Amino acid sequence: MKTLCDIYRSPRREEMYLYVDKREGLARVPEKLLAMFGKPRHLTTLLLSPEKKLARADAVRVLEELDARGYYLQLPPVQDDEMRAIAAQNSKLQR
Repeated sequence: MKTLCDIYRSPRREEMYLYVDKREGLARVPEKLLAMFGKPRHLTTLLLSPEKKLARADAVRVLEELDARGYYLQLPPVQDDEMRAIAAQNSKLQR
């Protein structure tokens, strides 16, 4: 099963992405989710297949969610306090 999907990024949260079937667009995405997500900004269009390697999502799960719900929401990675401290230190070193 292959699906042509559009990927949108959230203007409100870093690393939050919304995958939708290109043929349906955002039609099946709940209004409450779109309100929380913010105005979707198109990032790319991708031919998604079960074998496709994605950075932080399982392609099979994305395809299942697209079929069942019409969208897949990729949330930002969880950061604990230690990871926040490392990220803050790294940003200070880059200045």
